[in-house]
Amino acid sequence: MYNLNKAAIKLIGFFVTVLLLTVATYGQEKTDTTKMNHMKHNSMKMNHSMMDSTDHSKMMNHSMMDSTKQNSIVREEPIDLKAIDENGDGKVFQDMMDWNVISDKAGECPLCGMKLKEVSLNEAKVNLISNGFEVK
Repeated sequence: MYNLNKAAIKLIGFFVTVLLLTVATYGQEKTDTTKMNHMKHNSMKMNHSMMDSTDHSKMMNHSMMDSTKQNSIVREEPIDLKAIDENGDGKVFQDMMDWNVISDKAGECPLCGMKLKEVSLNEAKVNLISNGFEVK
């Protein structure tokens, strides 16, 4: 019985030592900022997708009130796609995360920095309506 208790104590001691060494090793590794930035971006994407479009629209209108006045590609409702299509080619550039960011020229979203994607007027309209925006 005494030998069994001694063996159990040694085994427990071994596992505690391994656990402490593992924790110490992981604690000393440098944080990979690239991974952290990706995780942060993915978290933002998740939060964006979990918001309903009305909340998103209100948040963007509230938090970006000054920049929406300064930057005309952040559109306010109702959104007139034909007026945005200045060159008349039937296509616009739209942010796939901030749906109300639409331009007739290629560029980046002033709200999130994503590259605008070229879409047809009909695609832009479907994107807007399906995300709760009013279209003329």
